[in-house]
Amino acid sequence: MLTEFIITSLIVIATPGTGALYTIATGLANGRAAAMVAAFGCTLGILPHMAAAMAGLAAVLATNETAFNILKFAGALYLIWMAISIWRDRSLLAPSGEAQRRGSLETIRHAILINLLNPKLSIFFLALLPQFVHPDDPGALPAMAGYGLAFMAMTFAVFALYGIFAAMTRDRVLSSARLTNLIRRVFAAGFLALGIRLALAGR
Repeated sequence: MLTEFIITSLIVIATPGTGALYTIATGLANGRAAAMVAAFGCTLGILPHMAAAMAGLAAVLATNETAFNILKFAGALYLIWMAISIWRDRSLLAPSGEAQRRGSLETIRHAILINLLNPKLSIFFLALLPQFVHPDDPGALPAMAGYGLAFMAMTFAVFALYGIFAAMTRDRVLSSARLTNLIRRVFAAGFLALGIRLALAGR
């Protein structure tokens, strides 16, 4: 059962999404330490969804269309705002060390909001956890918490690897103004596409 959970979780986590994209962008812009902070922030953003699934609140999102849409459109608008900000912010991947570094708290705040405003995560946990822990079993809540924390640990590890790899290529990437402008626009387009995808997503 644990092996199945790990395989399922790794497939979901390794699939590039908003958190991975943000961590990679942070690693390219500000280096390895900042990428680790972004990975940590994205991991923290999972915690409310896990808690909601354990408390049964995720079921409300799954059945209440209004609540789901409010959170969904808030998340979509945030991603679209990030896309516009990245497109306009030429200092984000400026060459020759000209990039303005974001503080750790700002990086964590953005990372948490990216995951917090995605209602699909709560529904994912609502669908995932009962496959491995029956809600009526004694000790179900501690077991669900254990699985959830394991999912968070794997998320941090995978995102950290993404960020470290991006940071390793940072100097080579930032040496070319043309390449940095292209990558910045690709990231902006990526966030825009993910925002539109979230806005159009159903329960």
